[in-house]
Amino acid sequence: MSSKKTIEHSEAAARFNKDVKRVDWHDETLWFVREKRDKSAHQIPDWELLRETASKIKNNVLSNIHDYLIEFEANAQKNGIKVHWAADAKEHNEIVHSILVKHDVKQMVKSKSMLTEECHLNEYLAENGVEVIDSDLGEYIVQLRKEPPSHIVLPAIHLKKEDVSETFHEHLGTEKGNFDPQYLTESARQQLRDTFLTRKAALTGVNFAIAETGEIVVCTNEGNADMGAHLADVHIACMGFEKLIPKREHLGVFLRLLARSATGQPITTFSSHFKKPRDGKEIHIVIVDNGRSTQLGREDFRNSLKCIRCGACMNTCPVYRRSGGHSYHNAVAGPIGSILAPNLDMSKNADLPFASTLCGSCTNVCPVKIDIHDQLYKWRQVLVKEGHTPTSKTIAMKTMATVLANPTVFNIAGKSGRFVMKNAPGLVNNKMNKWYDQREMPAVPEESFRDWYKKNSREAKEKNNEQ
Repeated sequence: MSSKKTIEHSEAAARFNKDVKRVDWHDETLWFVREKRDKSAHQIPDWELLRETASKIKNNVLSNIHDYLIEFEANAQKNGIKVHWAADAKEHNEIVHSILVKHDVKQMVKSKSMLTEECHLNEYLAENGVEVIDSDLGEYIVQLRKEPPSHIVLPAIHLKKEDVSETFHEHLGTEKGNFDPQYLTESARQQLRDTFLTRKAALTGVNFAIAETGEIVVCTNEGNADMGAHLADVHIACMGFEKLIPKREHLGVFLRLLARSATGQPITTFSSHFKKPRDGKEIHIVIVDNGRSTQLGREDFRNSLKCIRCGACMNTCPVYRRSGGHSYHNAVAGPIGSILAPNLDMSKNADLPFASTLCGSCTNVCPVKIDIHDQLYKWRQVLVKEGHTPTSKTIAMKTMATVLANPTVFNIAGKSGRFVMKNAPGLVNNKMNKWYDQREMPAVPEESFRDWYKKNSREAKEKNNEQ
C-alpha cells in the first residue's frame, strides 16, 4: 500500500483545474456519456420498473446476505470451484498470493477489478515478486503510467489520445507522434497477445455472483477477461460479498441496467458465465468483506452496498466532471466512492462527502436507486460529530452559529462586514479568503435586507395612514 501523504480533494482538484482546456474536455466527454445513458434509458418503456426491481432484489440480498453467501458457497463447491473468504484487504492479497505460490506463478494477467484496486493487490504482488499485467486497455494505459484508474468504467478517461501516444512510444516503442486510436489500440493488442498466451494464472473481477447456481458473471467490452481466464490454468475471481444476486432469472434485470447506465450500450459486448472449471484447470473465488459488514450495519449507509459499479453517478456529477477522478484519493471515485470511502477510514476520507453540491443528479441516474446525495449529507453529519473536520472549519461554523442565533450580534456583524468590504477591501480580497480565490466579491450593499424591509414597511404604513 502506498505510503504517500493523502492530498485532500480540494487541493487535488485545484491542481487538475490548472489545465482549463483539459478540464473542459473532461467535463464535456463525461457529459456526452451521460447523454448516451439518457437516450438508451428512454428507449425502454419499463426503465423505472427495472430500476425499482433491481433495487428491491438488492434490498433482499442485503437483508439475507448470510443465507445467500452460504448457498452460493455450497453450489460453487458442488461445481468444483474453490471458495476462499477474506476478512480484509490484507487477507485477500495473501490468499491470492498463496494460490500463485502453490502453482509457482510469477506472472499473472489481470482483467479489470475495482476490488483489487481497493485492496492494492498489484503493489502487494509486485513486492512479493509477482508481475501483474492489466489487460483492460484503459487499465493497461494507466498501469504503464504508474497511475491508478480515475474512473471505475473508463479508467483512462482523464487522458487524451496524445497522452496515450506518448506513453506507448515510451513503453512500447510505437511511432512518436502517431495519435491514431486504431493504431494505438492495435499496438496494445499485439503487446498483450503474448501476455495472454504465456500466463498460467488470470485474475478477473465479478459483476454478479448467482447464489442459486454458484456461478459468476463477468461483463466486459474487450473480451480480455475471457481471453485470460480461458487460456490460463488457474482463474482467480475476486468479489465483494455484495455482488450476490439470488437467482439466475434476476440477471436479466441487471444486465439491462448495467451497460445502459455505464456507457449507453444496450448490453456489454461480453457477458461471460463461469460455473465450473474445465478438466485440469482450477477456478478460485475470493469473497471479501473489507469493511462491508460495517457498512451493512450502518442503517443510513447500507444501501450503498447495492452499487453495481456502473459509474453513472460519476458521469453526471458536476464536481467529479470538473475535478477528475484522482482528486478523490480512493479506488472508487465520485459520489458513490465518497460514501464508501469514509466507512473504511473516516479520518483519511473525511473530505470526500463534502466534495458534492448535493444536487441529487447522482441519485436520479443510479440504476439501483441508491439515495446517494442523502447519504453524502448524512456522512457530513457523522464526520462533524466524530470530530473529523478541520479545526478551522469547526471554529468557523461555531462562530457562524453564534452569530446567526443572536439578532443583535447578527446586525452588528453585518454592518461591520459591509463597512470593511467598502472601506478596506484588501482585508477580504486576499488569499486567506477561499471564496475570493475563484470569484469576484459581490458589490457591497448600501444596507441590509433587514434595514431595507424595516424602512419600506414603515414608509408603506405611513402612506396607508395618510390615505
